[in-house]
Amino acid sequence: MSKSKNLSLFKRIPHAITMLFGIIILVTLLTYLLPAGMYERVLIDGRSTVVPGSYKTIPVTPVGFLDMFKAIPLGFKAAVEIIFIVLAGGIMFGFMEKSKAVENAVGTLVKNLGLKNKHLIIVIMTFIYGLLGVAVGYENNIAMVPIAAVLSLALGGDLILAAGISVGAMTIGFGLSPINPYTVGTGHKIAELSMFSGALLRSVLCFTGLGIMAYYNVRYFKTITLNPQKSLGIGLNVSELTLSRPLQEYRMSGNNWLVISIFMAGLMAILYGVFNFHWYINELSAVFLIIALLCGLVSRMGATTMSETVLKSVAIAAPGAFMVGFATTIKVLMEMGNIGDTISYRLSMVLEGLPLYASAICMSISQTVINFFIPSGSGQALATLPVMLPLGESLGLTRQTTILAFQIGDGLSNLVNPTLGGLIAMLSMCRVPIDRWIRFIFPVLIIILLLAFLALIIAVATNYN
Repeated sequence: MSKSKNLSLFKRIPHAITMLFGIIILVTLLTYLLPAGMYERVLIDGRSTVVPGSYKTIPVTPVGFLDMFKAIPLGFKAAVEIIFIVLAGGIMFGFMEKSKAVENAVGTLVKNLGLKNKHLIIVIMTFIYGLLGVAVGYENNIAMVPIAAVLSLALGGDLILAAGISVGAMTIGFGLSPINPYTVGTGHKIAELSMFSGALLRSVLCFTGLGIMAYYNVRYFKTITLNPQKSLGIGLNVSELTLSRPLQEYRMSGNNWLVISIFMAGLMAILYGVFNFHWYINELSAVFLIIALLCGLVSRMGATTMSETVLKSVAIAAPGAFMVGFATTIKVLMEMGNIGDTISYRLSMVLEGLPLYASAICMSISQTVINFFIPSGSGQALATLPVMLPLGESLGLTRQTTILAFQIGDGLSNLVNPTLGGLIAMLSMCRVPIDRWIRFIFPVLIIILLLAFLALIIAVATNYN
C-alpha cells in the first residue's frame, strides 16, 4: 500500500465522539448476538478473582434502546473520580499558567539548553516521562502532561508531539514496566511466582520501546519543522500554552520559584501517599486543588481572579472530562449485558489446539481484544489470568510467558484504547482528540507490537521462567 493511501486511510478515522458512539452501538448489538455468561468468583485478599473452569451461561440480558442511552449517565457516574481529576488537574495547571511560572520555567530551560539541542531535549524528555510511567504509575502522572505541551510548543513542535513525549512515553513505560504492580504484580501473585521476576526480558522490551518512541517523536518533529502543513496538530487550541516573548527575555522570578516549589512539593506528597498510604484518584485530586489554591495565594491573586481562573480552566478541561465519562459507558453496557466473561471464555477456547509459538502470540492478541472491554489492568488480570494460566500450561507455555503475553496485550493496546479513561484524561490535558492521536501513534504501536511478539518467541524458545 502506498504512503498516500495509508494517509488517506488514517484520515478516515472518525471523530472521537463518533468512534465511541459506534462502539456503544456495537456492544449493545453484541448483547443480542452473544450468550450471557459468567465465571464464579471468590474473594482473595479482598479482591474478586475468577475460578478457572467455572464459566456457565445465564439467562440473556440484552440491552434495550432506552437502556443503551441510560448507560451514558451511568458511565459518567462510574467514572466520576477520573472525570474530576481531569478537572482538578486543569484547575491546578490554570493557576500555574496564570502565575507565569510554567511559561518562565520552560522558556528559561530552553534558553539555557539552546535551541540547537532541540532533538536531544525531545529524546531526554521522552525517557523522563517513560520512567515516570515505569516507576510511578499512570493516572498518577496526569499533572505532568501540560508541561510537555508548553515545552513542545516552545521548541517549535505541536500538541501532538507533546502527547508523544508525555502520553506515548508514559503509556509504553507503564504498560511494559517490569515492576508494574497492576499487571505484572497481580499476575505474579495469581501465578504464585516471585514478585517482578523475569525482569531482564521485560526491561529490555520496555526500554527498547521507549527508544522507538523517542526516535519517532524526533522524526515527527523534523517532518513538521520542514513542512508545517504535515502537522496533525493544526487547529488545536494552544491558547495559554505558547511562549509570549523571545527566549532571551525569560528568567525565573522569586515568585516563579515559589510556585514551582509548591508544585514539586505536591508531587512529592503524592508519591509518598501513593506508596505508603495507597492514595489513588480522590487523594490526587485533593492535592491538585491544594496546589492550585497555594499557587493563587502566593501569586497574590484576588478572589475574583481566582474564581475566573477556576471557571476558565474548567472550560478548557471539560471536553476531556466528558470523553472519560462517555468512554466508561462501554464498561457499563458490558456489565448490563453480562457478555464480558463470555468474550473472555470464547477467546480462550480459540487458543486451544494452536501450535506453541502461535498460541503465545494469539494469547497476547486475545488480551488486546479483552482490554477494549475491560480496560483496567488489574481488573483484566483478575478476570482472565486464572483462566489463561492453566490453559497456557496445557499448551506448553510457562506461567511467566503467559503473564508476559497478558502484559503485552494489555499494555500496548492502551496506546489506542478509546475506552481507557486514563488515556482519554491525559490526552485531554494536552488538548489532543483521540482520533488525531490514533493517526499519530498507530505506526509506533505496530512496530513495538512486532518487537513484543519477537520477545514472546524468545520467551517460548528459552522456556522463560
